[in-house]
Amino acid sequence: MVVGGLEKPGKLAFVMHGLSGNKDELHIRSIAEAFLESGYTVVTFDTTNTFGESDGQYEDATLTGYYNDLEDVIAWAAEQPWYVEPFVLAGHSFGGMATSLFAEKYPEKVKALAPISSVISGELTLRTSKYNSQEMLDKWKKDGVWIFKGSGGTEKRLKWACMEDRLKYSLLPEAHKLTMPALMVTGSEDDSTPPTHNQVLFDKLPGKKELHIIEGAVHTFDRPSERDELKEIVRNWLASF
Repeated sequence: MVVGGLEKPGKLAFVMHGLSGNKDELHIRSIAEAFLESGYTVVTFDTTNTFGESDGQYEDATLTGYYNDLEDVIAWAAEQPWYVEPFVLAGHSFGGMATSLFAEKYPEKVKALAPISSVISGELTLRTSKYNSQEMLDKWKKDGVWIFKGSGGTEKRLKWACMEDRLKYSLLPEAHKLTMPALMVTGSEDDSTPPTHNQVLFDKLPGKKELHIIEGAVHTFDRPSERDELKEIVRNWLASF
């Protein structure tokens, strides 16, 4: 876990990575830097069962686990002298969904919400090109584990239980509770959480809201120019409330 910006108490943000990610990914750092440069104390952390500094194995990752870790981190922060409410939540992919679920459950604690390339519902993830075909999904379910190559050729394993778990969740039924300012960002070439999925949630948000699509970007904003654009979008948004 990393806490930054303590020299400027009074504004607090939590920034959460996505499935198989970690707090040091370049796009996560870009988001965190936007908060730091806007005068926020920022908490970033590695969830259980990821490739960062926390315990566990990636193949055991679930959305439920991500959400529980977020609640644990916020509970820990509540005991620190720099803790303030309401705070801002930002999350990427699984982290976007986990932070949004928290905001739906505790809207009074959340000043503003930024789901970036967020998972919107488990059902919608089944309709993305990332999972290729029904044949692939059937094989994953039958085998119990999906073995695939990650960035850099690293072999990754993910249990079918992860999909079963995420199918329990959707941000859409309780989206009316997200009355706080909201920022949504995704890439035009994102095959995990495409713009069409983000639009479904965006249309249901009742409060002040923004949706930005970064042209040419994939799920993790791989190009430096895309991360710069993401950072600037977050900075401008923070200046708007």
